[in-house]
Amino acid sequence: MKKILLIVSGGIAAYRALDLIREIKRRGDDVTCVLTKSATQFVQPLSFGALSQNKVYTDLFDLESETNIGHIKLSRNSDLVVLAPATANILAKMSYGVSDSLATSILLANNKPLLIAPSMNVKMWNNPATTKNIEKLKSYGHIFVGPDQGEMACGEVGSGKMSKVEDIYKEIELLLSPGPLKGKKALVTSGPTIEPIDPVRFISNRSSGKQGHAIADRLSKLGADTHLITGPVNIPYPDNVSVTEVNTAEEMLNACKESIPVDISIFAAAVSDWKASKISKNKIKKSLQDPNDDEMVLAMMQNPDIVKTISETNINRPKLVVGFTLETEDLIKSARSKMLNKSCDWMIANSHVQENQSVFNSDMNAVSFLTNNSEENWGLISKKCVAENLCNKIIKFFENAA
Repeated sequence: MKKILLIVSGGIAAYRALDLIREIKRRGDDVTCVLTKSATQFVQPLSFGALSQNKVYTDLFDLESETNIGHIKLSRNSDLVVLAPATANILAKMSYGVSDSLATSILLANNKPLLIAPSMNVKMWNNPATTKNIEKLKSYGHIFVGPDQGEMACGEVGSGKMSKVEDIYKEIELLLSPGPLKGKKALVTSGPTIEPIDPVRFISNRSSGKQGHAIADRLSKLGADTHLITGPVNIPYPDNVSVTEVNTAEEMLNACKESIPVDISIFAAAVSDWKASKISKNKIKKSLQDPNDDEMVLAMMQNPDIVKTISETNINRPKLVVGFTLETEDLIKSARSKMLNKSCDWMIANSHVQENQSVFNSDMNAVSFLTNNSEENWGLISKKCVAENLCNKIIKFFENAA
């Protein structure tokens, strides 16, 4: 039985912490609750005590608790500290080391893993001050789950909803149990590549990097020593993952070569197949073209095939090579052809459109999982679920190989 210290701050999502307590208890773990003064305005401490079957702490200057230096011992006696919901206010206090309550004092004195589930208005979440606070807290090694997107209690829509209880508990399980991929090294590519034409223009694609980043995040949480090689993206990097930023396909290939040997290699990046045969030193101007000719011919050449190069290397080939392919027609046939040509162990095939919506920059994906002798259609699921399904396959692969 693991001991969890749950700190509840004063947001509208405080009532959902009760469901989290139920889930923790249902799984056989022990939970002790600490409420900020604001949290008690949303939910009475009695409710937390009844569900947790433990004393609920609210006051830093509780005589009995502080006789035993309670704000130190509460975290020392726990295996994990969970802050849910985490308001913008308490995140700001944590960022600047403020300890003006029992909750913030515990957080400042804590020496155990800390899982944070943010909950706040979308404007608060997107505020630059909050962004900086979160970046600082992540740099301390704290783990974040969420927030989710959706309609807020105030009626606005966007990111800021506290994650679902089941998602929070999944993170708790990962933090409390030894990772099944501990001791394994993983390489993941993500995002687009960009190929310059001149100092101003380039060739690229619409990849957001969400799928590759989700896979790297999941591998890391399962214990793998994970290296993410990513093209230019506008999304945060996963926690506890080493990152190499690249622009071109050639830069990505060189970074991959430098990263091996690894046990797991997953190539989720949308690599540009083509690049300009010659990069102009100056901006290509319309004035230099024939005024009677509306066309411009751009000479192109193929980029190196990163997956094929790594998969067919004679030295230090990864034990598992997983490719990704996005097609606009003949999805499975094209994916199997690429799988054979690139010498992949597995291939993830997805269409560029699902239910009349592009998968680019979406949180959803519809993929098929291919091996040499099997095929599974995973349907339309979130990119996080794709990452979970794939990582479950990877765990079984190494279990069977042992």
